[in-house]
Amino acid sequence: MSAVELSRPVKPRVLPAEPIVVEASEAERAALAERFGITSIPALKATIAFGTRDDAVLANGTLTATIEQPCAVTREDLTYDVEEPLALRFIPAGSLPDHAPDEEIELDSEDLDEIEYEGDTFDLGEAIAQTLALAIDPYREGPGADEARRKAGIASDEDQAPSGPLAEALAGLKGKEG
Repeated sequence: MSAVELSRPVKPRVLPAEPIVVEASEAERAALAERFGITSIPALKATIAFGTRDDAVLANGTLTATIEQPCAVTREDLTYDVEEPLALRFIPAGSLPDHAPDEEIELDSEDLDEIEYEGDTFDLGEAIAQTLALAIDPYREGPGADEARRKAGIASDEDQAPSGPLAEALAGLKGKEG
């Protein structure tokens, strides 16, 4: 396994009282862009406040980033901004209940971003990186996508008239109006 590109170890026993700002360096952003298969990440910043509940550390805040990646249609680079809420829950390893493989379980919003950690630290940076990965739109289209489709003879859903027996029947009914 490769090294973590954005590592920010946090000790649950000495959590900062004030919100912290994690800003990725140029090298960290370049490594993350390579990991996620995009052109670049010109900016990446997260502001996070900590709290605790039972044995869990709660990390809440906002992730903001600028993403540069190829258009899904033209492959020309496009740039866009993302802003994602962060609501993470770090829990000591072994704290999650065991479930049988076939057992159906219900998750509430608090269970969705639970991250287990071992030892006396957890890596906030890797959790931020994973949140960023989920915010990247692999099918993002740039401003030239519609024109490229048109030139290639690919019609969009809006351009296609309905066809088939049902469409013909509806068109026939429309003709009988008025």
